[in-house]
Amino acid sequence: MIKEFKEFIMRGNVLDMAVGVILGAALKSIVDSLTKNLINPIISLFVGQVDLSGIAVTIPGTKAVFQIGNFLNDVINFLIIAIIVFLIVKGFNKLRDMGKKTEEEVAEEAAPTQEELYLKEIRDLLAEKDHQ
Repeated sequence: MIKEFKEFIMRGNVLDMAVGVILGAALKSIVDSLTKNLINPIISLFVGQVDLSGIAVTIPGTKAVFQIGNFLNDVINFLIIAIIVFLIVKGFNKLRDMGKKTEEEVAEEAAPTQEELYLKEIRDLLAEKDHQ
């Protein structure tokens, strides 16, 4: 069982996923800071409150409180992370596609040059002459 666990952990997918989770957690803390320290103050120019988490709606006669500000912070964080992930994936795909050859390029490389055609013709003529 220990051997199977070791093989599982040492697979590339698990290690890649672990790195992704760690980087994702670090990215989240950076995005939280960006939202709290830069975006919320800009929004406060319009709303009048720097800390959006303080924005709440209470239903009269009940203890129900809707934390609209916390929801707005989470939406902003999600949008920033989504944009960053989109840009990372787009950049990765562009780098990956740069290494691929188009079908036309592959066909051009596979097609024999005029010199190769002449050499094959000479070879065939010599082979034909030897058989006579």
